[in-house]
Amino acid sequence: MTRKTVRIAMNGVTGRMGYRQHLVRSILALRDQGGLDLGDGTVLWPEPILLGRREHALREIAERHGLDQVSTDVDAVLADPTVDLYFDAQVTSAREESLTKAIAAGKHIYTEKPTATGLDGALALARLAHAKGVKHGVVQDKIFLPGLLKLKRLVDGGFFGRVLSVRGEFGYWVFEGDWQPAQRPSWNYRAEDGGGIVVDMFPHWEYVLHELFGRVTSVQALATTHIPQRWDEQGKPYDATADDAAYGVFELEGGAIAQINSSWAVRVHRDELVEFQVDGTEGSAVAGLRSCRVQHRSATPKPVWNPDVPATEVFRDQWQEVPDNAAFDNGFKAQWELFLKHVYADAPYHWDLLAGARGVQLAELGLKSSAEGRRIDVPEISL
Repeated sequence: MTRKTVRIAMNGVTGRMGYRQHLVRSILALRDQGGLDLGDGTVLWPEPILLGRREHALREIAERHGLDQVSTDVDAVLADPTVDLYFDAQVTSAREESLTKAIAAGKHIYTEKPTATGLDGALALARLAHAKGVKHGVVQDKIFLPGLLKLKRLVDGGFFGRVLSVRGEFGYWVFEGDWQPAQRPSWNYRAEDGGGIVVDMFPHWEYVLHELFGRVTSVQALATTHIPQRWDEQGKPYDATADDAAYGVFELEGGAIAQINSSWAVRVHRDELVEFQVDGTEGSAVAGLRSCRVQHRSATPKPVWNPDVPATEVFRDQWQEVPDNAAFDNGFKAQWELFLKHVYADAPYHWDLLAGARGVQLAELGLKSSAEGRRIDVPEISL
């Protein structure tokens, strides 16, 4: 075996997602397993360079995990010819500029979403990367979750027949920050800092719907701010200027209708923090983060509406659990592996900056739909 060291500049690892999912559970997990085997006698060894604005926080993380490369000078790191790849998990408002610099420096790009604050910027990134000839990928982690992998297995196997509808419920109560600390950073609730649940979650719903059921052709959304005041990390009150809940209806290519509720102001009364119910002519399924349950046409009961007597059926017991049939790795790590194989072994990969731009487009049109109170068509985009 030949070991090839890959130097990866990782910007934003002091944040929750950048640290937990991308550094610890993806890159460091790859190192713990001995690197990534490309299948041709080569093992990739990822060597992260921790980037950010707070040097003391970067050094604390580096010491905790036995790493020794940190920097607050993004330009200097991008100018280093030994750095192969740039990863970005910064706040959304800072991402477009950094990605543009990295692409211009000839680095391969892997990034969190949304890739930019607007569609024009997202498309500019995709076109620039294409023109520079660098490889690029956008995190689309939800489709690598065990529950959605099982759901895709059902779709690919024709279980549903013709898909009629998709119903999604996502969210949980994010504490305001006064008497209990908030689980999410305060910038998420300030529109001027790139916050808002539409900007955060509609890009996810775009690729989930696109990958499993078909392209989104129209959107009708209502975005709102249920909690108008929150408290920041220093315990100071601030006005929440970004939407914390959104209720969307999406028409899909092929005729199916999707309805997805997203909220940081909802208390959970479901099995998982996100669930999708898919109904088709031949069967239905309910998928969450890990589990997936089905009810086939041949086993569908015949309920009768009678509000005058108590229900005698336990409806959840009438569904069948879909077996794992495989060992599921962390979804973020699984996509990192695919992207690294794309870069260093030329393996196929289609979750690129153009796919990321579709997510930005849907968020932008969702906000426009909410502001104007109307359904809006979603045109196809291209390079």
